[in-house]
Amino acid sequence: MNRAGPYLLRGLVIFWVTWLVVLPVSAVLIRAFADGPAAFVEAIANRTALDALWLSTWTAAIATAINTVTGTAIAWALVRWEFPGRPLLAALVDLPLAIPTLVAGLVIVALFGPQSLVGGALADAGLPIAFARPGIVLALLLVTLPFVVRAVEPVLAELDPAEEEAAVMLGANRRTVFLRVLLPPILPAVAAGAVQTFARSVAEFGSIVAVSGNIAHKTLTAPVYVLGEIEGGNPAGAAAVSVVLLGFAVVLHPLARMLAMRAGGRK
Repeated sequence: MNRAGPYLLRGLVIFWVTWLVVLPVSAVLIRAFADGPAAFVEAIANRTALDALWLSTWTAAIATAINTVTGTAIAWALVRWEFPGRPLLAALVDLPLAIPTLVAGLVIVALFGPQSLVGGALADAGLPIAFARPGIVLALLLVTLPFVVRAVEPVLAELDPAEEEAAVMLGANRRTVFLRVLLPPILPAVAAGAVQTFARSVAEFGSIVAVSGNIAHKTLTAPVYVLGEIEGGNPAGAAAVSVVLLGFAVVLHPLARMLAMRAGGRK
């Protein structure tokens, strides 16, 4: 019985992962290629699908670039500085992981929608936030805030301050200390958080569907396009774009894991 226990547990784990992950992914792949490779290429080559994929990609890239810089700065503040409200800031960083993403989108609409004071003024000035591309980027910034912060924070906490002190005593200025002493050990963690941010941003749905306006060729992202194709009776087209998004995940998540392991190995 004792010898059979580990094998039974492995079998249950394999069954559970297969049922939850492998079967749904396989169903999407089969549906996407059911009519042949030519139909698959045609489904993702139409202008609406390509524009949706491109919008998801470049807005995700912008959100990743911004959150990589600000997330690293927030992690630095949480680790290196003592200030009133520090526990509250740490809790707020994790808040996007706790609230439904749809709620995050509705909050942005309430604050920056055309019916609000700030949003109305910005829209009148030709700078709309909600139901426009800036709203998409803002939503992505909100829902992906924790990734870089939580990737970099433990690495910063493990750094030995003596190395920085030694560099200063040897005459290094702050810029040199940052570039030569601090940046190399935290860079894999920063990269891991950035990859996670990009992967989450490309696939984000809940906040985007509320804040973007979902206008084809303008504010329609790929995940929302998939929903529209399903509702429009085109599951093959939805599955084809889903396979492209799945390809992002297949590439990015192992890369993020590898970078995170490298960061952990350098602590």
